[in-house]
This record gives sequence, structure tokens and C-alpha cells, in this order.
Amino acid sequence: MRVLVRLAGYAWRHKPRLLLAYLSMAGATVAAIAIPKMLGSAIDEAISSGIRQELLVLGLAIVATSVLRGIFSYMQNYMSESLSQMAAFDLRNDFFRKLQSLSFGYHDQQQTGNLMSKATADVEAVRRFTSMGMIRLLSSLMMVSGVATLMLTTNWRLGLISMVFLPPIVWRAISMGRRLRGTWMTVQAETGHMTTVLQENLSGMRVVKAFGAREFEEAKFEDRASRVADHTYFAAKLFASQGSLMTLIFTAVTGVILLVGGGEVASGRLSAGDLATFILLMGLLAMPIRMGGMMVSTFSRAASAGQRIFDVLDAESPVQESASPVSVDRFKGEVSFEEVALSYNGRGPALREVSLQAKPGQVVALLGPPGSGKSSLIHLVPRFYDVTGGRVAIDGLDIRDLSLESLRRNVGIVLQDVFLFTATIRDNIAYGAPEATQEDIERVARIAQ
Repeated sequence: MRVLVRLAGYAWRHKPRLLLAYLSMAGATVAAIAIPKMLGSAIDEAISSGIRQELLVLGLAIVATSVLRGIFSYMQNYMSESLSQMAAFDLRNDFFRKLQSLSFGYHDQQQTGNLMSKATADVEAVRRFTSMGMIRLLSSLMMVSGVATLMLTTNWRLGLISMVFLPPIVWRAISMGRRLRGTWMTVQAETGHMTTVLQENLSGMRVVKAFGAREFEEAKFEDRASRVADHTYFAAKLFASQGSLMTLIFTAVTGVILLVGGGEVASGRLSAGDLATFILLMGLLAMPIRMGGMMVSTFSRAASAGQRIFDVLDAESPVQESASPVSVDRFKGEVSFEEVALSYNGRGPALREVSLQAKPGQVVALLGPPGSGKSSLIHLVPRFYDVTGGRVAIDGLDIRDLSLESLRRNVGIVLQDVFLFTATIRDNIAYGAPEATQEDIERVARIAQ
């Protein structure tokens, strides 16, 4: 429930749209409930007097109310979709900003495909919760309470018969929601694993081709895809069983209403128009009741998706900025490592008691076999990771006391793995220096050959 409340907060950021959606929903619900009552009155009027003028007025009123209902329904759907898109937009941007703020230590433990799944499939599940869940739930509750009130005030006997099926439906929905949440959590986790396999395969396509591993990769992806399909199929079976049960109960109650209502009409306690009103109101109840299963599925999926998203939004970066960071415009460039130690995620040490000093203008080369810690040592300078012992200092200042922005602005790195963004050559060369002129870009392009 706490997860759903936090997700609802994203919709609450856009209060005007939310309020308009609820107002439109209220108008559509009132109009929908009024139409059966007006039709019942028209039937009684036709039976009792048959005066065409009064029937014409009732007919026009029914048409006008139906038009209003259509307008309100359009506004409700439009505002619900608009609200859900804005909430998803905010959530997706918060998610991306959080990923940008987390250090290498966090990303080392994450699968890229899983993060991509959270930013796409999970956010989409939350969007559906906003449009289909938040708005439709209140609409359904308002419809059920309005119809129940009208039924009970018209004929309390038939009203009680009509309401007797609600408790088993609610109990079934709650129990199914608990089962569905775990199922959807598994589906979304498996979707993340499947996306990871796809992402790694596309990124490493040259390796796959070079080693003739096509069949191996196809089998690996098929295994992950089948898991997603199996768990989704199980969730669909639960949802289908809920809908079938609701239809059975609803049909049985309608038959009982016809049987008992006929006796009420014969005894004079109920008019023919009121009996018709009851039948039409049962039709109105059918939609929110049958949608109950869909809403339970939507809420369960959103709760699972929201939990996965908030696991990222609530994550703490292993590299934290100082409470009072020091900002430096330009360093002289004296870098010193003092008894530095480093271990990744609490495992064995990658570096132990490393001390060295690089003077401004001095060239220092670090030599050693793969895995000896050369890259790890360099990654400490811009604080991609934090030391677990000793300290790294620039111009005598502990880099943990510096603001990350000023530190990384003064540190230049040429990575051994070349990466190009989907942009122009000019944009890639000027990445990190958007103020660079065309002459600057051409000059460094010639230097880099």
C-alpha cells in the first residue's frame, strides 16, 4: 500500500488534471445512474397514461442525459490519459536523474537490461495504474454506492438481493490481488533478465559471430523468454478465473431479481418501470464489477513495478559528497596517493597500501599485468570509487572534501574503451565541453588523428 501511495504522489503533482478527471468521472457516473431511473419512469408513464407529450419530454431528457454522459466520459478518459502520461514523464525523469547520480560502485552491481526494463516496462505499468486504477477505482466505487442507494430506496428487498454478491466478489478480489502481486513481481524481474540477455547479445554481437555462438545465445534468450511467458500466462489464468466467477454470480443474481421482482410487481409493491430500472441498474453494476479483476491486476502490477523502481530511487550512492564541499576553480595538479587501499563491495582488496606522488607537469606511467589495479587506481582520482583506506589528495586537499562537480571538471580521462553516443562527430568530440568552438574541435580532432 505504501508503494501505491508514493506512486499516487506523482499524479498529485498535477492536481488540476487530477481534479478535472475526478469531476468528469462524477458527472459521467451521475448521468449513467440517472438514465435507468428515467427509462423506468417512461415505462410507467407509457403504461399508466400513454400521453405522448410527457413521453416525448422524458425521451428528450434521456437523450440529453446520454449526450452529457458521453461528454463527461470523453473528458474523463482524456484527462486520465493526460494525467498518466505526465506522471510517467516525471517518474521516468526522476529515475534517469537518480541513475546519473549513482556512482560506479552501484552500477557495477546492476544489470543494464534490468535497469532498462525498469525505465520502460515498469514505468508503463505505473502509467496504467494512474489512468486505469486511480481514476477507475473511484469511478467504480461511486457507481456501486450510487446504484446500491437507488436500489435500496426503490425496493429494499430487491436491493438486498442485488447487493448479496458483493462480499464474495470483494473477498475474491483481495485474495487474487495478493497472489497476483508476487506473480507480477516475478514477471517483471524475468523481463529484466530477458532484456539483459538481449542487450548483452546486441552489444557483443561481434564476439557472438566470431565464436559461432549463435545457437547458444538463441537458447539462452529462449529460456528467459519462456519464463516470462509462463509467469504471464499464470497471471492471465488468475485474471480470467476472476472474470468468469463475476459473470456467473452476476447472471445468477439477475435471474433471482427477475423471479422475485415479478412477485413484487404482482403484489403491487413494485411497478413495472421500477423492475426495469433494477435490471438496467444491474447492467450498470456489471461494468465496475467485471473491471474489478482488471483493476486488481493493474494495482498488483503497479505495486510490483513501483517497488522495483523505488529500489533504485531510494538507493544510496557509495560515493557521497561532503556536507560542506570545497569548490576549486583550477588545480595546480599535484596528485598524491597516501597508503591507499580499495576493495569492491567488501570483497578482497584490489589495492593495498599504495603510495605515489605525481608533480605538476610530470608524466607517470603505471605498468602491470591485467587485473593488477592500474584502472582501479586511476578511477580513484575523479572519485568513481572511494578509497577504503588512506587518502587521495590533489594540491594537498583530500578529494573527499571537494565538490564532485569541481573535482571532475579539473580531471581529464581518456578511457581505454571507446564509446560513441548516437550524435554527430562534432557532438562526440565536444562532449563535456559544450562551449567549445568549431576551431577548438577541429584542432583536437587533428591532435587525435
